[in-house]
Amino acid sequence: MTEPDIVLLVAMARNRVIGADGGMPWTLPTDLARYRRLTMGRPMIMGRRTLDAIGRLLDGRDSIVLSHDAGRVRYGAWHADTLETALRLARASAAERGSDAIMVVGGEDIFRQFLPMANRIEMTVIEAEMNGDAVFPDLSDEEWQVVRDAPMPRGTRDDADARFLTLERRRVAI
Repeated sequence: MTEPDIVLLVAMARNRVIGADGGMPWTLPTDLARYRRLTMGRPMIMGRRTLDAIGRLLDGRDSIVLSHDAGRVRYGAWHADTLETALRLARASAAERGSDAIMVVGGEDIFRQFLPMANRIEMTVIEAEMNGDAVFPDLSDEEWQVVRDAPMPRGTRDDADARFLTLERRRVAI
């Protein structure tokens, strides 16, 4: 089996805000359904605060928490104290599950660490500016290209319009 892709999965406001006070400053059940579809059966790497915001392990997915403090990793998630350990655990999970991707789901520090090795970004862009204390890193147009851009079908419980984007790392010609 080939190496699984490393995919960043992020929802952010137009001003790159991804979080506020340990949560998300929006309610988008339609996006959460997409999150479930994209992560199901795949290992997820996250920081401890992201796991705490989720509040539990998600069924059908292995949760790997990258944190220096194993004692604060809860819910029976797998602990990794280094990026290399997180990748080793995620690759083993992907191989066992027959998964083609490792999903990196946040937060800000985790996205920054994994961005240089990511192959793809699955992004939801909320069509609003938000206040928050966590932001997604800037992306270079020379390095990333949008290969899919579609409006999110707004559900009755979604509190904002959004777009679903897929970005792929540009291949460098040799």
